[in-house]
Amino acid sequence: MTNNSPPVANPAGKTSCCVVGGGPAGMVLAYLLAMDGVDVTLLESHADFAREFRGDTFHASSMDLIDDLGLLEKLDPLILSRLNQLAFTTRSGKSLTMAKFSGMKSRFPYVAIVPQAEFLTMLSEEAKSFPSFKIQMQANVQELIEEGGEIVGVHYKKNDQVHELRADLVVAADGRASRLRKKAGIELITEAPPMDVLWFRLPHRTGDDEQKDGVEIRIGSGTMMVLLGRGDYWQCGFIVLKGAYHDIRGAGLGKFHQEIKELLPVFLHDRIKEIDDWKKIAVLAVQVGRVNKWHRPGFLLIGDAAHVMSPIGGVGINYAIQDAVAAYNYLSHPLSSGSVTDENLAAVQKRREWPTKVIQGIQTMAQKRIVKAALQTNEEFTFPLPLRIISKLPLLNKLPAWVLAYGVRHETIEKRKS
Repeated sequence: MTNNSPPVANPAGKTSCCVVGGGPAGMVLAYLLAMDGVDVTLLESHADFAREFRGDTFHASSMDLIDDLGLLEKLDPLILSRLNQLAFTTRSGKSLTMAKFSGMKSRFPYVAIVPQAEFLTMLSEEAKSFPSFKIQMQANVQELIEEGGEIVGVHYKKNDQVHELRADLVVAADGRASRLRKKAGIELITEAPPMDVLWFRLPHRTGDDEQKDGVEIRIGSGTMMVLLGRGDYWQCGFIVLKGAYHDIRGAGLGKFHQEIKELLPVFLHDRIKEIDDWKKIAVLAVQVGRVNKWHRPGFLLIGDAAHVMSPIGGVGINYAIQDAVAAYNYLSHPLSSGSVTDENLAAVQKRREWPTKVIQGIQTMAQKRIVKAALQTNEEFTFPLPLRIISKLPLLNKLPAWVLAYGVRHETIEKRKS
């Protein structure tokens, strides 16, 4: 037990797998393990799953999983829109389609926009039908319990009382600022991408010429914006150079209105005044990083806790889900038999580390060659030659869509009990 462990009011809880964090990685892993009859307890620190501007781009890999689990009918009513492409538009009207999902040979040739909170709520309710699934909301993990160099459980606080939960395996899926990662002494090695994103909403009105067919990235004079329709509102992401928010705020809302007006379609101009308070703008300080080692005896990191993704491509939620599927495939049987080894945990990292490095490398290249280049010039932006070539050659222009849709290694459910 850790030396500074708090007094425990309710000791002796036991589970096969304790999953900390009810985001996509943690919830999907808990669901899959419970489906297989593995005793799993999910600890979520918040009272619900609602967060502002959580990632909600469900690519084909995630949609395939939902379909394979027989939950597509449950998910379908939650889908706000289906995006068929990712395209860039410059201030002079030049356009370039980076990824066209509608051309893929897939059951789901699109990106589904699904509110993450509603997806997590749906999946948690479905998981409750499995006798081996337990969930504790507002359960704030305080400490890891370590004995003989092995993590054997956690102490968590709920209703002002500290509870002890012993587990054969503790899985940290508690996000990019993972508290458990720090408690386990595992370092996140980060880099600072050249951008931050200011997210805000504009109301949708009847008659809007809505971009239902895709995500549009609009490039102006040293400015960029991501724009997509979400049913009853428009989601806008104003991309700025790293650390520029302080100066933007200092210049005042009027100046900010002018800058976003240059990027927004004309039919949205009369709605800019809706942004009448800085509180209506959420600042995403973009960070990219990963840990060198995802595991310790009795302990595993997955999702954002193991690798922090850039928002470029909207792949974060999908890589988190892919991690969960891989962890299930490698760990379900060992957990069932109570024999999880460090080699089992290392196999999960080996399976998922390479795809993570590849996609982060692609994101880094895009950040430098497109985002940074566009934000540092007031001249008309010129798309890099490789991007222009890829977009025009039929055999190559399918590749970006496939990589975004399925990643460089597609995980599917492999191991299930009869």
